[in-house]
Amino acid sequence: MQTIVHLHKFIYMQFSSPVAVSWIAEFIGARLIGNTNAQATGINEIHKVEPGDLVFVDHPKYYDKCINSAASFIIINKETSVPEGKALLVVDNPFDAYCKIVQHFRPFEPSSAMISSTAIVGEGSFIYPNVFIGNHVRIGSNTIIYPNVTIMDHCIIGNNVVIQPGTVIGGSAFYYNTKKDREVWYKKMPDCGRVVIEDDVEIGSGCTIDRGVSHDTIIGKGTRMDNMIHIGHDTVIGKNCLIAAQVGIAGVVNLEDGVTLWGQVGVSKTLTIGANATILAQSGVGGDLKGNRAYFGSPVQDARDKQKELVWVKRIPEIWEKVMKK
Repeated sequence: MQTIVHLHKFIYMQFSSPVAVSWIAEFIGARLIGNTNAQATGINEIHKVEPGDLVFVDHPKYYDKCINSAASFIIINKETSVPEGKALLVVDNPFDAYCKIVQHFRPFEPSSAMISSTAIVGEGSFIYPNVFIGNHVRIGSNTIIYPNVTIMDHCIIGNNVVIQPGTVIGGSAFYYNTKKDREVWYKKMPDCGRVVIEDDVEIGSGCTIDRGVSHDTIIGKGTRMDNMIHIGHDTVIGKNCLIAAQVGIAGVVNLEDGVTLWGQVGVSKTLTIGANATILAQSGVGGDLKGNRAYFGSPVQDARDKQKELVWVKRIPEIWEKVMKK
């Protein structure tokens, strides 16, 4: 019987069942203010929050953003007004409280086998030698995983996917809580998200696709990735995108359907590139871009405008010589 992988049945990190916010407050030693009878459905970081989620904030700069986000429950280090229906969980160190919750609901789970006994591999799929498949991984049908690929815990690989040698799916998110008034400035946030590879995706050799911090990193159906590409945490790649070698994409980026990134393009964090946009090689993307256009340069601009600019730059010596002769 063929195994079919349902890619988005669960979005991490959701609790297996709703959890009373009063229990969570007691668990982390928080003072509970607002809707004390509510139940939380998951925990998330601010860029991905949904109704029912817990989120933490420990800097005044982000208080309003968190409190007025979609999140229903805010772990915070200062008592403030609470919107109707929401709750504050007031603690001295919200980051430590967040970590405690994540580690409770997603504890470290060692794996000593190359392919975990909890992994599911669909009919017709072929796993080459020296592939590591972690706990609770699901792989669809007719997928090929080449040697020395690593697929970490909870990741989902769809049907008819090809992953070339040496690629890492679900590595730890590069995401830190930063405080420069302590001895260790950067403290890692424990990540509990996944990587979801949709159907008919091809991924080249030596790529790294980081898991979401508390949500999913997603590679959309039909996307093609060349070798030596890095995809950051919580980034969503749309359907039928084309990504050439040595592209680096930071966290929480949204590539809409049909985007093309040519070689060595760099994409900064928390931005959106519109559908069917093309970014020419060695360009740097620092902000949102509209779709159905070609871009070039660092920072990028419309490719035609940039090419005209380069023509004029080349003429500067000629123009300067004419000016000096006058």
